[in-house]
Amino acid sequence: MAVYGMKVFAGNSNPVLSNKICDILEIPLGKALVGRFSDGEIRVEINENVRGADVFVIQSGAVPVNDHLMELLVMIDAFKRASARRITAVMPYYCYARQDRKNKPRVPITARLVADLITRVGAHRTVTMDLHAGQIQGFFDVPVDNLYASPILLPYIKEHFGRDIVIVSPDAGGVPRARAYAKLLKSGLAMIDKRRAEPNQAEALNIIGEVEGKSAIILDDMVDTAGTLVEATKVLLDKGATSVCCCVTHAILSGPAIERIEKSSLSKLIVTDTLPMRPEAAQCSKIKCVSSAKLFAAAVRSIHNEDSISTLFEILH
Repeated sequence: MAVYGMKVFAGNSNPVLSNKICDILEIPLGKALVGRFSDGEIRVEINENVRGADVFVIQSGAVPVNDHLMELLVMIDAFKRASARRITAVMPYYCYARQDRKNKPRVPITARLVADLITRVGAHRTVTMDLHAGQIQGFFDVPVDNLYASPILLPYIKEHFGRDIVIVSPDAGGVPRARAYAKLLKSGLAMIDKRRAEPNQAEALNIIGEVEGKSAIILDDMVDTAGTLVEATKVLLDKGATSVCCCVTHAILSGPAIERIEKSSLSKLIVTDTLPMRPEAAQCSKIKCVSSAKLFAAAVRSIHNEDSISTLFEILH
């Protein structure tokens, strides 16, 4: 059934996901030019009337992160000045989320900075998925809908894995998410005791929980350089796990990530399409991508129709 009275636009960060969402909603992607001037400045032109419209802007924090963030801000400003009734920023991956607190002197809280930018430029609402830290929602002065990837990943796990599994959190911060999955899957739960010396550098030290003789499934919100993932895989296998797979929401996969994954003993990496995958990642036989388009389309439709989206969260309760 087609949805009317709304308009969906997208920047250049993830055109494939944007088109999938519009196909599910049965509406065309809004007409907009999002390009560059010769000096690299963002150039935006909205090529259709949006006066009084309920506008959704789909833009993920993909590489190059700063360019795509600026595209989002400029687009929101354009819609505000074109008299859109409501503007919702749909950010499948919320960039700069890893700096969400002041954990040492003289460091910024960039997760709050990005929230301020999006709010001040004119967004009335933000939709995202699996924030790196849930408290980031409190950085916004507008409503935030933080969707979970569980409706996508849980069915995949149930279909492709047997009963003899254990859900593994890569650190203490991910335990609540891992516990929720373990409860729904009626499986064991384990945690990796990890110390991080520098960003993108981690050393897995110990396993808390029983993994011997089980298929271990590491659950995380993102994978960047895959250093932690590869180290965790080694430790789990050393502790007796029969195999190691990983389910993550955001596949950043920067730097040496693909090479590390291919050379590792990791059996499979299951990711969603909140970020577009590099060609090398798409060709990697160990990486399986499942789409988040249906979930975002359902959220967009519910927000536009002023319906509750609580049913999208029930799977983790």
